[in-house]
Amino acid sequence: MKKRIFAFFMVTTLILALTACGAKDNTTDNASKNTTSDTKNTSNDTKSSDQVDQTSGDNTLTVWCWDPAFNIYAMEQAAEIYKKDHPDFVLNVIETPWADVQTKLTTAAASGDLSTLPDILLMQDNAFQKNAISYPDAFVDISNSGIEFSKFSSAKVAYSVVDGKNYGVPFDNGTVIACYRTDILEEAGYTLDDFTDITWSQYIEMGKDILSKTGKPLFSCTAGESDVIMMMLQSAGASLFDAEGNPYMVDNPVLVQVMETYAELVSSGVMIEVNDWDQYVGSITNSTVAGTINGCWIMASIQTAEDQSGKWGITNTPALDGIAGATNYSNNGGSSWAITSNCKNVPLAVDFLANTFAGSVEFYETILPSSGALATYLPAADSDVYGQPQEFFGGEAVYSMITDFAGKTPSNNTGVYYYEARDAVATAIANVVAGADINAELQNAQDTVNFAMGR
Repeated sequence: MKKRIFAFFMVTTLILALTACGAKDNTTDNASKNTTSDTKNTSNDTKSSDQVDQTSGDNTLTVWCWDPAFNIYAMEQAAEIYKKDHPDFVLNVIETPWADVQTKLTTAAASGDLSTLPDILLMQDNAFQKNAISYPDAFVDISNSGIEFSKFSSAKVAYSVVDGKNYGVPFDNGTVIACYRTDILEEAGYTLDDFTDITWSQYIEMGKDILSKTGKPLFSCTAGESDVIMMMLQSAGASLFDAEGNPYMVDNPVLVQVMETYAELVSSGVMIEVNDWDQYVGSITNSTVAGTINGCWIMASIQTAEDQSGKWGITNTPALDGIAGATNYSNNGGSSWAITSNCKNVPLAVDFLANTFAGSVEFYETILPSSGALATYLPAADSDVYGQPQEFFGGEAVYSMITDFAGKTPSNNTGVYYYEARDAVATAIANVVAGADINAELQNAQDTVNFAMGR
């Protein structure tokens, strides 16, 4: 249910945000658990988004973020941990849906008046570079702040890096996992090990065999979206743009192979396309398919099928065949914290983040059981909490496993026109599945993005 809400929110969010910014977001980019619920108070220190009064004071910080059960909860727990050594610290969390964060940021930057911004705000990872490049005066460079970015997944850190400068502190984990119904695999004569460290060609061949023996495709995706394309692309560290930010779709060998692989998944019946998020989750929980591949946040939806506890296993994703730099690891979604240039006390904001989100295993152990918020903070992988067996997923220590996956995920280039490119590729793959020529569709996609860039 949370991810269904999340998917709806992301669509709504990005229609609004990109109307203001000239781009359109996509469903799952979003790996933070977002909500479209009415703004409400969740604690004495939490204010609604229309109460934008910043409390002044050397020991006070104001934060914008969304979702009381996830991001807001995590920020409040961070404050409690920080208060142990800083008892006078005050944190005002203003519940602000992502659509409003983007709109308010855009409005403030366009007007040249940044005084309406909070000290810290939460930013969707795939929108971070767009905003940092478009509004460079709005954010504080924290490269030399003392925060140890090497303790996070390098791919996660890269989302908030512009021109070699760090502007964000990573938060939640969108690491891609391949989830399988182990009972269905067993019925067809396979185990989870057979699907570990494999390539997409191996995946398709085993998938066809399982389909013939059980009648079940291996996984599903939502038609008209580019999430699967982007996960495949990032697994090889590839992008829709070159290093200079120019659209790179035509004659991009990795993208061509990704498109060919996607088309084969559909034509073989190993992957089925469904109409919307509800059908996608339903195909997983009602046993229509034998698994799924998505950001690790999909675990929450899988576990709504309580009768399937113990029947699921998790491993890494397939790698592209014959591509230099191809890996079995990728990412789909997530968010990071940014300190705005309106921050009244930058040293305090840095110290707070450095000692919680960027420096406390205790913090991540605290928030995991209640929120399911997985870290990309690598030391958390060795914690006892992350190492606990999860009965639903075959008794494996999946949280520690996923954090390890995060550290192996390649980074990729997003940039200002990331969402326009995603949309263009989504249109292209829909046409390819319907029988269109891949190269012609990639040319159309690149022309579309060039037009959006004013070229």
